[in-house]
Amino acid sequence: MSGFHASQCGFCTPGMCMSIFTSLANADKSKKPQPQKGFSKLTVSEAEKAFSGNMCRCTGYRPIVDACKSFASDVDLEDLGLNVFWKKVKVVVANTSSGVKGYKDQDLYNKYIDIGDIPELSAICKKDGGIEIGAATPISKTIEILEQEAGSKSSPNGSVVFRKLAEHMSKVATPFVRNTASIGGNIILAQKYPFPSDIVTILLGAASTVRLQVYSETLEVTLEEFLEQPPSDPSTLLLSIFIPHWASDSQKESKVIFETYRAAPRPLGNAVSYINSAMLGHVSQKSCGDLVLSNLHMAFGAYGTEHAIRATKVEQHLNGEVLTPSVVLDAVRLLRETIVPMEGTSHAEYRISVAVAFLFSFLSPFAKGIKGPGKTASIGYASSSDTDDPCNLPLSSRRDTVSSDDHKPVGEPIKKYAVELQASGEAVYVDDIPAPKNCLYGEFIYSTQPLAYVKNIKFKPSLASEKVLTVVSAKDIPSGGQNIGSSFMFGDEPLFGSPVAEYAGQALGVVIAETQRYANLAGKQVVVEYDTKDLKPPILTVEQAVQNNSYFEVPPGKYPKQVGDFSKGMAEADHKILSTEVKLASQYYFYMETQTALAIPDEDNTIVVYSSSQYPELAQSVIARCLGIPFSNVRVITRRVGGGFGGKAFRSYTVATAAALCAFKLRRPVRMYLNRSTDMIMIGGRHPIKAYYTVGFKSNGRITALHLDILINAGISPDASPLMPDTMMSGLKKYNWGALSFDIKVCKTNNTSKSVMRAPGDTQGSFIAEAIIEHVASVLKLDANTVRQKNFHTYDSLVQFYPESAGEASTYTLHSIFNRLLTTSSYLHRAESIKHFNNCNKWRKRGISCAPLIFKVAPRPAPGRVSVLNDGSIVVEVGGIEVGQGLWTKVQQMTVFALGQLWPDGSEYLLDRAITDNVNLSSSAYWVPGQESSTYLNYGAAISEVEIDVLTGAITLLRSDLVYDCGKSLNPAVDLGQIEGSFIQGIGFFINEEHETNADGLVVSDSTWVYKIPSVDTIPKQFNVEVLNTGYHKNRVLSSKASGEPAVVLAASVHCAVREAIRAARKEFGSSELTFQLDVPAPMTHVKEMCGLDIVDKYLESLSAHQSRAAA
Repeated sequence: MSGFHASQCGFCTPGMCMSIFTSLANADKSKKPQPQKGFSKLTVSEAEKAFSGNMCRCTGYRPIVDACKSFASDVDLEDLGLNVFWKKVKVVVANTSSGVKGYKDQDLYNKYIDIGDIPELSAICKKDGGIEIGAATPISKTIEILEQEAGSKSSPNGSVVFRKLAEHMSKVATPFVRNTASIGGNIILAQKYPFPSDIVTILLGAASTVRLQVYSETLEVTLEEFLEQPPSDPSTLLLSIFIPHWASDSQKESKVIFETYRAAPRPLGNAVSYINSAMLGHVSQKSCGDLVLSNLHMAFGAYGTEHAIRATKVEQHLNGEVLTPSVVLDAVRLLRETIVPMEGTSHAEYRISVAVAFLFSFLSPFAKGIKGPGKTASIGYASSSDTDDPCNLPLSSRRDTVSSDDHKPVGEPIKKYAVELQASGEAVYVDDIPAPKNCLYGEFIYSTQPLAYVKNIKFKPSLASEKVLTVVSAKDIPSGGQNIGSSFMFGDEPLFGSPVAEYAGQALGVVIAETQRYANLAGKQVVVEYDTKDLKPPILTVEQAVQNNSYFEVPPGKYPKQVGDFSKGMAEADHKILSTEVKLASQYYFYMETQTALAIPDEDNTIVVYSSSQYPELAQSVIARCLGIPFSNVRVITRRVGGGFGGKAFRSYTVATAAALCAFKLRRPVRMYLNRSTDMIMIGGRHPIKAYYTVGFKSNGRITALHLDILINAGISPDASPLMPDTMMSGLKKYNWGALSFDIKVCKTNNTSKSVMRAPGDTQGSFIAEAIIEHVASVLKLDANTVRQKNFHTYDSLVQFYPESAGEASTYTLHSIFNRLLTTSSYLHRAESIKHFNNCNKWRKRGISCAPLIFKVAPRPAPGRVSVLNDGSIVVEVGGIEVGQGLWTKVQQMTVFALGQLWPDGSEYLLDRAITDNVNLSSSAYWVPGQESSTYLNYGAAISEVEIDVLTGAITLLRSDLVYDCGKSLNPAVDLGQIEGSFIQGIGFFINEEHETNADGLVVSDSTWVYKIPSVDTIPKQFNVEVLNTGYHKNRVLSSKASGEPAVVLAASVHCAVREAIRAARKEFGSSELTFQLDVPAPMTHVKEMCGLDIVDKYLESLSAHQSRAAA
């Protein structure tokens, strides 16, 4: 009664309870069928009459009726009136679907009802025909049960199916998701929505059934039938899943075969499949020796379909047939008719092609005359593992560093400062700072249109909308303040789009609520009214920018200098490649800590802002200008940053300034911690680039002239984009092009501003250089390394291309580095081994390639201060932020070394004397690089080897070897970590990370669901890094060199190796186009397209034609 609010004055309540109890007792004595546990035999109609003789004046009876009906066996829970007060209720087991793109909560719920602890929903029942698993059973527990059953002597028949199901489920999501997510929740999600579930597909392939409760009725239906039903409503409860044993038939001498497949951006999970499949049946041998299949179940899912399906036409075609090339070809054609992705599905043709590849892989071991991919389906009772699968190779590495004793403890590999705090979770980041009293929280409202007037902002009627306290926008900027959210030497960027939103993703205002969750969900309820009247069409592409002459000016002093006479160089050339295009897309920063700030208003019109920023001094100026107060009234504090890569430089100011404005207006602390989606949509990333090159070269591979036309998409504001031409050309000049000319345009478009990101410009320029080298090598049919080395700089040409940075001849180490790398990596031997591998393997191909590095570094002026306190402890202040690069560690080492030089015998007595004599024990300096040390060059090289699956496009990075000149490393352990981390981030840019937008320029790769950075299963299986100690150099700080950015460039070696593997595949299948461009990034979908989407069909057609000719 209490739970239904069925008692008010309470005087009649005992009598009501007695009447209800009597009705329940009488019903249970009847001969009606036994109801589900937890319910009575009482019916709803009987419940409504249970207390017809009782009177109540207060309640109006409805809650009392609901209380009685809650015991009824045929009750509809939605009809009980619970939602009168709980307007929105969500029934969950673990609620992991809230992390799935497209299924995240869009609004608040009054109540969450967790049914995970209901014992009946987690029961495991072993039966003669199979095993029944409760729907609330966690996926990890399901895997454990299946593995136990697969190895159990009591159920030998189910071992093949159970083992493969367990193996496949272990690739779903992540361990911590599998530990909480239920198998039933996964199935329900796939039944109600077009959710790309691996679990549903493999269970469908295993001919599973499900048990449902619909009101008081219990139903058992096949999983296929359940998926075909209309989306389940709250009256339907999934109770359990039954997975049958599949026994080999000794009488018919048939054995069970079962295999599951998935094509996903990551091989070991935490990535949604582009397509998945499971195929089951029996294989038997005819008297003539031919193999035939029967009882086939072939399931396919995740290809852009409402739910997983069975390919029944394919099954019917294959059952009982001897598998010849023509039979398999007909099955492939039937499958192409069956797998039809919904309109708007990304990579639709790829998904169809991989479905064909899965079918081909399953059938080829049993077919006559077909050379399959070598993956054997699980047959009978034998255990099998894909030992030839490169994904199963263990990880290994070799790290070679040289410590220096010249300036101890500088040069020693001491552990990173505060690493214990980080490992224990005690390190305090901005969001870890305890919320001050009366703290409010903000979330951006951003535009979804690229160029439009903002006419009105309102909220949908919802629970989340009710939590909105206010909205802060441009109209709330104080008098004397400016609408500014970011600034650099080339110009400012507005904080809010007002009155015109200039690009999709631009901030329009900030929603303020009492918690971050309330603010985030309220932001999803926003409805913005736009008007495009009298506005020109937006400029979204670099081609449109060229048509509209929309550019940012590059100051003459920042524009790079051309080298030599291009016309003369072209006249010397034996061969020419004219106006060839190469494209590089953007890359998101993907720091682990998203943009965040905490602003606290203080006395006398001052404000304190804690910001996760790489440049707090510039954040201070932007905040002060926005609020219209002196710079001295703004204090910006940054203790540490949870990853930056350039994204916490100029792009962090918007968040810090917005939080400051809200706090300044409301006179209360305001915290903003962007969710990942908002961060990805608003913050920007690496510059997309389109380039066209014309190159002339000799027959021996020596290049005589190169001209480039480059279009850089800078987005809406200049930010640091005018620096890009110089850094791009710096990366590209690593080769001696003979003569080099270029025309570089920095395009202004209606997109999010692009900004600096680890090795900005150098990464793109260096890749373009490698694309040209490989194109020349392909045309001449020469080894690409031969062409590379033919065009390495001599010291004289190095000075010509890098006149201000080349340094002395003794510092030019690229030749020795490259030769050392070729030797230590056994390059020539491996290149021959790869040729042999490619000759012996039709469906897998390998490639190997190299990339040299010349990276110009320009140290910046920086302040520093050292203070010795009265107890002898030391405070050091530097003009830099710890973002994970080990800055504080190196500062500690330098401080100990420098003070040790001053006081080699210790400072105990000196300190006492200094205090007595009132000596100033604090000293500050502002270091400015001299002319000789204003720039210098870093050198390095990398060799990478990859293997691609021609059927799916999957890429396995087998090995990478790096040799890097770090000068005299200040800390070889820190530098080694920086080199490795930047190289892996580079792999993400060149291979994995697809940064996509819609037709309006709005980022749609806005979550981990669709944007895939490298993970532990996509890094090199063998990763060898050697950090060279190249000795003393007077013009660098203790002879050291930078390590954090340059190695990104070396990851181009992986992209080039993938190109070589694709070339081998195209050669295998008779493509005449062995010279081709491979854009950046090159994910598995693109690799498959470049290898051919119809290669299986063509292969089978050729075999069928040969078979027909032989029969004739």
